[in-house]
Amino acid sequence: MARARSNSNRTQALAAGLRQLSFDFARRVTTHAHGPDPSVFANALCGVVLALMAIGFLVQASHAATIQGVADYHGELVSQALFRVGGIAALAVGYRFGPSGVRQFLPILMVAACVMLIAVYVPGLRAEVNGSKRWLKLGLFTFQPSEVARVVLVLWVADRCTRLGDSLQGFRRGVLPMLGATFVFFGLVLGETDLGGSLLLLLCALMVMWVGGAQFRSVAMPAIVVGGGAIASLATFIPYVRHRIAVFFHQAQNDQVSDTFGAIAHGGPLGVGIGHGPYRSAGVPYLDSDYVFAQLGEEFGLFGMFVVLGLALSFMWFSLRLVLSLRDRYDGLCAFGLLISVCLQGMIHFQVVARLAPSKGMTLPFISDGGTSLIVSSLAVGLALGAARRLNSEFPSCNPSNATAS
Repeated sequence: MARARSNSNRTQALAAGLRQLSFDFARRVTTHAHGPDPSVFANALCGVVLALMAIGFLVQASHAATIQGVADYHGELVSQALFRVGGIAALAVGYRFGPSGVRQFLPILMVAACVMLIAVYVPGLRAEVNGSKRWLKLGLFTFQPSEVARVVLVLWVADRCTRLGDSLQGFRRGVLPMLGATFVFFGLVLGETDLGGSLLLLLCALMVMWVGGAQFRSVAMPAIVVGGGAIASLATFIPYVRHRIAVFFHQAQNDQVSDTFGAIAHGGPLGVGIGHGPYRSAGVPYLDSDYVFAQLGEEFGLFGMFVVLGLALSFMWFSLRLVLSLRDRYDGLCAFGLLISVCLQGMIHFQVVARLAPSKGMTLPFISDGGTSLIVSSLAVGLALGAARRLNSEFPSCNPSNATAS
């Protein structure tokens, strides 16, 4: 009997040892497996961004030639060129550090972003641009803090989701603290009467929580209640928001919205040519920013619009492939949140121009006028590309070229 018990113990120990060996082998295989090279998608994504920047410079130069004199035109060209130099620099800085490079500074960045959002309400610090008081003026520079806050919030939420792990399934300990910080940022941006920017910030943060492992109902219910309540409140108390919603439901008339459709229709298949067109010459408001896709339609026609749409779809495709190729949970969540914010911003712009959504003052990334949007969008993409760079440096065997060489 004792000998049988001893044999049984040895058999159990052997089985446990085999299971441990199998686990170790599986872990080594999954860690060093030859997956798709993320640098391929990163390079393609970078190429798409540079192409969009080039198209944006061409469109902005064409618009400035119509509405500005010779002296101001040259100054505008210099400004647009500097914006793109700043965008490329932000792309490089984000690529150099990546999400992991700024992770330890996220608490400080969250406080700084919150302070900047509050500073917009201080009369001596805020600047008014196109009738909106959403900008912060520091010396010679004027920027929109809500753009920066969205990037910081996405990184912080991704970090919290990674640290919480399975605890994220619990609402009170997992999701609630992140929702609290998100609603603070959302409220501060909404207080600037920036409905589009606040909803975009809220949507990006909630999507990162859901992808990070939070239960769908824990994310969806706050989005419906808070987002719907915000729209209802602004539509009730803010006249211009109420007017935009009425225009969308064809209960009011807006010449700007009608002119954007007229510009696209006038462009035809191939457009009227760069620097031409009655609608752009008539000075349709915000044709260089909120409705820049309509200017593209007038000057370059359906062909130019399809080129930009193709680049936008390529951006979405390479973003998805890049996120799926990342192995680190934190880097993957950061890349997802940062890239989806750029994708959603572009999708909202297309929907507004096509009258599929009310006007929200949403720029088209890398093409519309605005230095803050260009530089912050470039920084967001650069940080996502930095995640791919970290994967190749820490796990070189994941690169097929390195595996072939070895």
